[in-house]
Amino acid sequence: MTAPSVVLPRYGQRALSDLLPGVAAALGLPGFTDHLGLPAARRYVVVLVDGLGQDLLERHRDAAPYLASLLDREPLTSGVPSTTVTSLTSLGTGLAPGRHGVVGYTSRIPGTNRLLNALKWPADVDPLAWQPHPTVFERMAEAGGMAAAVNRTSFEGSGLTVCSQRGAVYHSADTPWERLSVVAEVAKAEQSLTYAYESTLDHHGHEIGCTSPEWLARLAGVDTDLLRLRAALPADAVLVVTADHGMIDLALRGRMDVDDYPGLLDDVVLVGGEARLRHLYCRAGAADDVAQRWREDLDDRAVVLTRDDAVAAGWFGPLDPRVRPRLGDVLVAGLGDFATFSRRLFPVEGRMVGFHGSLTAAEMLVPLLVDAPRG
Repeated sequence: MTAPSVVLPRYGQRALSDLLPGVAAALGLPGFTDHLGLPAARRYVVVLVDGLGQDLLERHRDAAPYLASLLDREPLTSGVPSTTVTSLTSLGTGLAPGRHGVVGYTSRIPGTNRLLNALKWPADVDPLAWQPHPTVFERMAEAGGMAAAVNRTSFEGSGLTVCSQRGAVYHSADTPWERLSVVAEVAKAEQSLTYAYESTLDHHGHEIGCTSPEWLARLAGVDTDLLRLRAALPADAVLVVTADHGMIDLALRGRMDVDDYPGLLDDVVLVGGEARLRHLYCRAGAADDVAQRWREDLDDRAVVLTRDDAVAAGWFGPLDPRVRPRLGDVLVAGLGDFATFSRRLFPVEGRMVGFHGSLTAAEMLVPLLVDAPRG
């Protein structure tokens, strides 16, 4: 459970959920605490580069010389699972997943045998009810600061955006050049946080792989874009770059399709999560038996815990009672180059190359890059 290959989240110390409260404190707003040692400033810009794990940036310094020049701080941990929907909500709320409740790419809608897809978001699930806690953006506004989000037009008003970014003044920008211009303008406001999101690196990783020449070229492009953004910002602004998770490429030999092992799914009524971290929702009273069966079959290829053991191990932080039934009765976290698939339930995953979601260092550690004015 705490083997060297596993990185546990550092909620309340050095996790992604600690970043925006730290920024608010560095801006001088009351009611916030900075655990990260961020410099005091009147303006902050935070850019999240989807999929840019600490390990990937360290291994590819030559492709990203500007970002690599800022690799002088201890990385942050993602939450569990190390996946976009969970991380963006942790970032935006300042809360661990066990409190905000966006606990995976797909997770059970309590009282049903349906999965909530947190990227697509079903119309009959109210995001305000799913994630009722105030965001850091809302709290900043109440404390007298200004919070803005710069993102794609298509993301405005989505369920995930409502969960993670409500309270921020939303500015649409659909290209890197639009984003640069809008962020630079919005960041002129005093005592302000401007948040922006870059998605293309993650898309390349999933589709082509994070070891591909195309991924490296995109990393170089992101590096250039962020250097231009730094130059366009007010001189006294602090630029922070981070990520939501890292990524690994999975060879075919590490992929186990559960459809070929029907006994594994005995007493499992619903399968959720994603390939590197599965939620198994079990028949009442069957969780221990299901967990033991999966441990015996998978051996050291995965960490298999019951929900209670995963919560006790600190995977999700403090657990709200309303969130508990969204978590699998059994959690399966792939190690090394292993992951669980189902061509019947999740056919798209089988076509992907790059993955994330588990608790390995490559997936869990994300950079904290701070470019602050000197002098």
